[in-house]
Amino acid sequence: MHRYLAGGAVSAIVAFGLATGASAAPKIMQSGGVFYIAACSQAPARLHARCHADIVSDSTGAIMQSARPPVAGKTPANLRDAYKISGNGSSSTIIAIVDAFGYNNAESDLGVYRSEFGLPACTTDNGCFKKLNQDGVQGDYPPQDIGWAQESALDLDMASAMCPGCTLYLVEADDNSYQNLAHAVATAANLGAHVISNSYGGGESGTQTYETSYSHKGIAVTASTGDSGYGAGPQFPASSGHVIAVGGTRLVADSSKRGWSETVWSGAGGGCSHVYSKPSWQHDTDCSKRTEADVAAVADPATGVAVYGPNASGQGTWMVFGGTSVSAPLIGGIYGEKGDKVKYASKLYKKPSKWLYDVTSGSNGSCGGSYLCTGKPGYDGPTGNGTPKGDKAF
Repeated sequence: MHRYLAGGAVSAIVAFGLATGASAAPKIMQSGGVFYIAACSQAPARLHARCHADIVSDSTGAIMQSARPPVAGKTPANLRDAYKISGNGSSSTIIAIVDAFGYNNAESDLGVYRSEFGLPACTTDNGCFKKLNQDGVQGDYPPQDIGWAQESALDLDMASAMCPGCTLYLVEADDNSYQNLAHAVATAANLGAHVISNSYGGGESGTQTYETSYSHKGIAVTASTGDSGYGAGPQFPASSGHVIAVGGTRLVADSSKRGWSETVWSGAGGGCSHVYSKPSWQHDTDCSKRTEADVAAVADPATGVAVYGPNASGQGTWMVFGGTSVSAPLIGGIYGEKGDKVKYASKLYKKPSKWLYDVTSGSNGSCGGSYLCTGKPGYDGPTGNGTPKGDKAF
């Protein structure tokens, strides 16, 4: 049975609380009939990133949450059915989630999510889970920030949904500066991660110093393209040609053979880099440098996913999330489930018409109707080459 947001409505959820990662008066956004707010600040300082998680709220900006299931939002079974993922992955495959600040109850909250949906336990004791600081130490963690902790909960849950058999590392950067986030990414690579998921971004200017930390041939490094649409411009680290830039869609159950349909999510990031060169496998013509995205998955909060994570007081609760913070770890989870070494995003361009669902409608902004912000047959900016149709493209 599908469990998801339908018709722009959220059912059986009690509204209370605000994420402290958002401002005191959060900007209330809307997709169809569904309201949502950003988990993290909309305006990070220069050379700092914000997380790309969006949380479904009521019309006043109060997060919609429920202490007990059933919850709204797509389940692991929904997501695996939509993207035709059948494997569970291997414990020898490590997915590293890199986020800023601490998350006090990461392991216990992850346990609630996995237990609710029948996924195997993933704990420190059984070797499936490790929480690490940016130096790779199990201890001396940075202080908790609720918005970023909510981001971490989302990332761990999405990686779990797509690769329940993978080992999970949560690597916590001291803060949201590019310097410390890049340090955490390099640590994850040095610890043997096969996949490194990054659900954050910011401006490109001055980022060349940190870009090398995201360049690891053989490791799938995913990065979200953002949740403020085409007009916000390209986001780093997604604008690096050494990462897999993940855009966003609106995913709806229907009566088709697939059982689902997708259009471009209006908030999905994307664009043409002003800094980074176009990789050799990318051949679109309207951007002389790197184009975001390479691939996409669900990101619209109105068709969002179920997550168990902290509310404003740090107490675990069920919420519904959107943003390309959903799609980046989801795609990372599929790379983990497949378990292959990769050459950056190149395989996604090999047989896209065969291995990916093409997203051919919808827009994330104003670009004169070009592919840079409009869903088109073949490659387009908001969704790249398309969305997963099994794991062959990965």
